[in-house]
Amino acid sequence: MKLKIFDKLEERKLEGSLRTLKNYSELIDFVSNDYLGLSRSEELFHNINKTSSVYLNGSTGSRLLAGNQSSTTDLENKLAKLFNTEATLLFNSGYVANLALISTIPQRSDTIIYDSLSHVCLKEGAKLSKAQSYSFKHNDIEDLERKLNNATGEKFVVIESVYSMDGDKAEFGPIIELAKKHNAHLIVDEAHSTGMYGDQGQGLVCDLGIETEFFARVYTFGKAMGVHGAAIAGGQQLIDYLINFARPFIYTTALPPHSVKSIDEAFKYIESHNHLQQTSQDKISLFKKTFEEKIGDSDSCYKMDSNTPIQPIVVPGNERVKFISSELQSLDFDVRPILSPTVKKDSERLRISIHTYNTDQQIIELVEKLSSLL
Repeated sequence: MKLKIFDKLEERKLEGSLRTLKNYSELIDFVSNDYLGLSRSEELFHNINKTSSVYLNGSTGSRLLAGNQSSTTDLENKLAKLFNTEATLLFNSGYVANLALISTIPQRSDTIIYDSLSHVCLKEGAKLSKAQSYSFKHNDIEDLERKLNNATGEKFVVIESVYSMDGDKAEFGPIIELAKKHNAHLIVDEAHSTGMYGDQGQGLVCDLGIETEFFARVYTFGKAMGVHGAAIAGGQQLIDYLINFARPFIYTTALPPHSVKSIDEAFKYIESHNHLQQTSQDKISLFKKTFEEKIGDSDSCYKMDSNTPIQPIVVPGNERVKFISSELQSLDFDVRPILSPTVKKDSERLRISIHTYNTDQQIIELVEKLSSLL
């Protein structure tokens, strides 16, 4: 007997928003989060895979059972110094780290207020929490204050440093000021800024020197760092509480030693190759300049203002943005559409990612081809 839930798949097909898995490995990459090219770095690959004194293919269990290795705690201590905090705690992914943090710390009488463009893992964490939760309009300080005025218990404000769909940054100054005024605890997801900012890839908050303003920070290593895993950074009491009460930490198998070493080597690589951050900015500037020259203002689309590798081109309508994406792929440019309901209806977009390994000619040709399709 067919389950009723499968009717939703048919609805997705009719709407043109059905998700499928595809392999585009032969195309020119304008889609991945590998902004600095670390995932394809041969030098980093060899550094990670040098002979190790630890011969374990897996961690063999959760951190509280058999899975806690000295290499793991050593890395957490290194990361604490790197992020200028008391302690860090490793997780298997940014999704799991955010889920653990947001679902565990706020209590029943507390209030979570998150930016409306926060990643789904932050929203899911808020749903799993016993606290009441509300969103505030993206980077809207007045709306945030309205929500804070009505908040009860301990107040938690959740933001991202760089937003994954719009490519813009948090309004740090006003948000920090509001948090102080209302005695709210700030939480920031550094997923898309880890590796991209700071002389050792510490992220945007550390680069701005405002890290002490945050109750907790979440760092993801599967994007610009080119490897896998994540960490929560904060005070020792926060980390101790998570170890004792965060179910996504307690009841999951720990990262294997190879992943731990990969994170360590990736940060070493960033420190000795931090020129890649400037290369990234140069490539972003070229894309923006070329787009302005070749396309500029258009009735059929618009480019969102972003100085990060995430360069969204809004092309309203699922079918239209899918068509343009498909045409670009046929020309060997891997550009993917972001469809509703992932983004709001009529804000469907091409989410173009600029990488250090995209040649200037590839960037210019992409814009030229895009211009002919719009």
